[in-house]
Amino acid sequence: MTEWQLSETFPSTSGDVRWARLGPSGRDPVVLLHGTPFSSYVWRAVARALARRHEVFVWDMPGYGASEKSAGQDVSLAAQGRIFTELLAHWGLEEPSVVAHDFGGAVALRAHLLHGARYRALALVDPVALAPWGSPFFRLVGRHPEVFEQLPPALHHALVREYVTSASSPGLHPAVLERLVEPWLGDPGQGAFYRQIAQADQRYTDEVQDRYGEIGVPTLVCWGEDDTWIPAAKGRELVDRVPGARLEPVAGAGHLVQEDAPAELTALLVDFLQQPG
Repeated sequence: MTEWQLSETFPSTSGDVRWARLGPSGRDPVVLLHGTPFSSYVWRAVARALARRHEVFVWDMPGYGASEKSAGQDVSLAAQGRIFTELLAHWGLEEPSVVAHDFGGAVALRAHLLHGARYRALALVDPVALAPWGSPFFRLVGRHPEVFEQLPPALHHALVREYVTSASSPGLHPAVLERLVEPWLGDPGQGAFYRQIAQADQRYTDEVQDRYGEIGVPTLVCWGEDDTWIPAAKGRELVDRVPGARLEPVAGAGHLVQEDAPAELTALLVDFLQQPG
């Protein structure tokens, strides 16, 4: 599975970020943000489809995928929001459209509301945006990361496989599952997996969720109807807080809508991104 490569490097304040650009330069830009514990790889099909009409930017957040992973690294939502703002400046993007999944939703929201990042439009896919969030497993690991870091490699591998698998409703292709798990194996992957969970503090969404009424750009919220990680009811709650936001449920999809229903999600995004800003 070598067909997804991030060829560029940006030296962020939390370590080297790997990124790539797809599609002809000069077209309306779209930036895709992944969630946790994933990487830009989950956007591969959608990114290639959008690149027919847009200049598409993808990146792996520090501590994820192909980007730098190191002991003591700050991979919190606070850090990722700042880094996304740094990246937008590095790319010279003043007002791109942004599509963000899961944890990436919180990153995009914090960058917009706290750091002044400007968007032409915002699409949120099963985002981490409203309290409470985090599964019982997620909270357990967050309380005891130093214990889980000591798991034998085989047990860690099995744990991560089961966790990632649970994000999909119909199930993941074995090769896709292994590609999503691989960055979290060995050194420094195993430590990085538990580090990002330990730093995923709900206070980072608490800081901004009462400000969603300030969002003044066209906003689309897509949600997998079979999401067992974040209930679909959160989608309705979110659109009620964002002026003019529209909710689009995606049937048959779990939390990883990009893998479970890529055609449906792409169609929704293409239609949304074609609308006047």
